[in-house]
Amino acid sequence: MFEKNLRLVVLFDTYGALLTKDQQNMFDLYYNEDLSLAEIAESAGLSRQGVRYAIKHAEEALLSYEEKLGLARKLSAISESLEKAAAVANDLKAKHSDESSEFDTLLSHIECAGSIMKE
Repeated sequence: MFEKNLRLVVLFDTYGALLTKDQQNMFDLYYNEDLSLAEIAESAGLSRQGVRYAIKHAEEALLSYEEKLGLARKLSAISESLEKAAAVANDLKAKHSDESSEFDTLLSHIECAGSIMKE
């Protein structure tokens, strides 16, 4: 259950802007703010069932976007590769301290790419 929720939150971070404002709000309240369906329904002036329907529809949309585009999977793979590249560069820097400026430049580029990935 936790892994499914985590996956949906990652997909929301990637594709959330494609959802309607109501779907974004209800999804955020349910998954990120950990509010119950009843609490969301009360604040939105909807039935609990209506809130559940909106959240379920948002979940299906997010999963569909990922199935078609695969951006979250690709971003995760790129991020993992950048972490491995940084680790290798740090190891090489330690072994070849006389060339540390080149490794510092490489690490700087890797860190820059990593920060772009997190935007």
